[in-house]
Amino acid sequence: QVQLVESGGGLVQPGGSLRLSCAASGFTFSSYAMRWYRQAPGKERELVARISGAGLSTNYADSVKGRFTISRDNAKNTVYLQMNSLKPEDTAVYFCNVITHDSGYWGQGTQVTVSS
Repeated sequence: QVQLVESGGGLVQPGGSLRLSCAASGFTFSSYAMRWYRQAPGKERELVARISGAGLSTNYADSVKGRFTISRDNAKNTVYLQMNSLKPEDTAVYFCNVITHDSGYWGQGTQVTVSS
């Protein structure tokens, strides 16, 4: 079965960096685009970044452009989100997501808190 396991969240000061990882299994990883979403308390889940299956195409929410970088290692079945210049408004639970040929899947999420 499809599994997505996020890691790398934590508490960081404004201006700091974190790298999130999402380890995937149960599907042909390189065949599918991967996405990172986030959900802040009291807000709807929003798309942060997307990367194509081969890693050649990426898209970002305007709020994170120039600060976040999505990447993937198809040999390790892992997608990453490098987050730099973090702001308090980046505080949220971050989820990875895949939409395969039969359904969409989510990980359990990892908490990112940006605070001094």
